[in-house]
Amino acid sequence: MKLLVLGGTHHVGRAVVESALARGDEVTTLNRGVSRPPAPGVRALIADRTDPAAMKAALDGGAWDVVIDTWYLAPRVVRDSARLLADRARHYVYVSTRGVYSWPWAPGDDESAALVDGDPDSEDGSDYAAAKRGGELAVLESFGERSLLARAGMILGPYENVGRIPWWLRRLEKGGRVLAPDPRDTPLQYLDVRDMADWLVGSAERRLGGSYIVTGRPDDITVEELLTTAMEVTGSTAELVWTPYDVLAGEGLGLGRELSMYMPDGSRPVGINDADTSAVFDAGLTVRPLRDTLADTWAWLQAEGDPPPHPLGTDPSNWTDPVAEQRLLARL
Repeated sequence: MKLLVLGGTHHVGRAVVESALARGDEVTTLNRGVSRPPAPGVRALIADRTDPAAMKAALDGGAWDVVIDTWYLAPRVVRDSARLLADRARHYVYVSTRGVYSWPWAPGDDESAALVDGDPDSEDGSDYAAAKRGGELAVLESFGERSLLARAGMILGPYENVGRIPWWLRRLEKGGRVLAPDPRDTPLQYLDVRDMADWLVGSAERRLGGSYIVTGRPDDITVEELLTTAMEVTGSTAELVWTPYDVLAGEGLGLGRELSMYMPDGSRPVGINDADTSAVFDAGLTVRPLRDTLADTWAWLQAEGDPPPHPLGTDPSNWTDPVAEQRLLARL
């Protein structure tokens, strides 16, 4: 395929580029050119996506089989890109979020659940769910049935820059007694970013259309399995001190929220880790073992260091004040 990746330097975009190159696809990226250099073998276009004139100049004369877009801010930017590419690309893949479904989510919800409102012409990207829904509508406006909307759940693996597993790996590396959020048997529903990228690229080649919740199977792992496996891949000798939320909250610690175990008010949400993902697995999604995901994430951190934080990522200072952590550990 001739593939155009809008972005292509961070997290999902980077994994998509690597997946496509491994298949032998011809890959073009378009971004501002201010973060990572392009991967070897990639044709790099430089433009600020918020500037329609710059986008038009950068894309002039190009044609692609598929576009893959990960934009998460103002929907107007997706609208302008989709309009520019409507006659230059056969298929448009938009990486959205499961957050476009109206809250609260019901256990076992599938793609038919109610959606939030979105405006494809909006300049506002402050509401993540509404912005992503606006982006979906912008893609549908220009590409219709020639589009795939991938509504992602929790994405882990190498290149993660939203403040989940890299923080845990670093914390466990230090050893000692480590607070861990109870209940330890809380199930988690997640997907390795590379499995997602492989599915996106493969689906694009097949011109798969429609909307899919893209995450792993429900009840695949628990929080305890996640953290104990993380200890194994880092060689950590840490002791996990399993602590109920009310005890954590008493010290001002929000540990567990980064894994969607709790809401900000301390309630335990339903529906987050038990989406019905039968449609995406029927459409060819495959997943690798948790150990591979964590081991490869650890190897990436060792090789490249901690990534710059994502603007919408989890801020560890909101749930892991080191002084409060040590005070609570001493009391426990």
